[in-house]
Amino acid sequence: MVNAKTWTLCKHFVGFPKFSDFEMKEEQLPETKDGEVLLEAVFLSVDPYMRPYSAVLMKEGDVMIGSQVARVVESKNPSFPVGCYVVASTGWRTHSISDGKDLQLLLTDWPDNIPKSLGLGTIGMPGLTAYYGLMEVCQVKDGDIVLVNAAAGAVGSVVGQIAKIKGFKVVGCAGSDKKVAYLKQIGFDEAFNYKTVSSLAEALKKCSAEGYDCYFDNVGGQFSSVALEQMRVFGRIAVCGGISLYNDTTKQTGPYVQTLMIFKQLRMEGFLVSRWKHKDEETLKQLMAWVKEGKLKYEEHITKGFENMPAAFMGMLKGENTGKAVVAV
Repeated sequence: MVNAKTWTLCKHFVGFPKFSDFEMKEEQLPETKDGEVLLEAVFLSVDPYMRPYSAVLMKEGDVMIGSQVARVVESKNPSFPVGCYVVASTGWRTHSISDGKDLQLLLTDWPDNIPKSLGLGTIGMPGLTAYYGLMEVCQVKDGDIVLVNAAAGAVGSVVGQIAKIKGFKVVGCAGSDKKVAYLKQIGFDEAFNYKTVSSLAEALKKCSAEGYDCYFDNVGGQFSSVALEQMRVFGRIAVCGGISLYNDTTKQTGPYVQTLMIFKQLRMEGFLVSRWKHKDEETLKQLMAWVKEGKLKYEEHITKGFENMPAAFMGMLKGENTGKAVVAV
């Protein structure tokens, strides 16, 4: 019998999450049955989506939602032999039992010199989100100028690099000078610290006087109200996230966009990465190839210790991470 540690949501979040909203528990797992595997978490992901999704998908007392890279330590399922690594949506748990239906094997040719934690980041859900948002939603084409906010995060940093691989001009913004330097390092044409500029509108104009064709939005709120004014005719906006709104206790009110969208003939589309699940394998292989070739660089913000899951989650929401925020068990 295996004792598993879990983190549960003992109180729904009101405003910004607090340590008192979480509770660590232990549970004894049953023996595995035919067709099942026992998983041991190696890396766990903390992501912005957990904040709004928890209110929709979870009850108080549920184990926090999330994905992990796990090692199969016991198997009665021939598809998942002992020692293989999988991505599992089993939540904040150190150990879990699965029938295999919710598991995704890491790519079989995963190189030893590339961290398996990237299965939660650049070569995982955030990488897929970046790729599909840019290529499928924004449908970038020759000559486009791309704007990305939260550009030093897990998704935004990949968006910008894919855009550069495809030959586009890319402008990114982030919340610290260190992050801006990182954006320049990974190839962004222009980057600025939105917290220190005197005028967001002027900063955007300085980076691209002619405006923007594609806007990959991870933030929403006031930033988007300003950015939409600088879209070019027939511009496309991929709405991936709204992290500036997630912790509000009173809903923000902003400018109404209809007139602007009509006269500029803009297209704004929200999306979930699961829409293109049928393309995931080929897309993950492409992301891996770019990483191997050195075209797609990665940065990870790794917190050690399962006991630090809530702190890592809250730190990510505060923007403490550059690149993907991960917890190493």
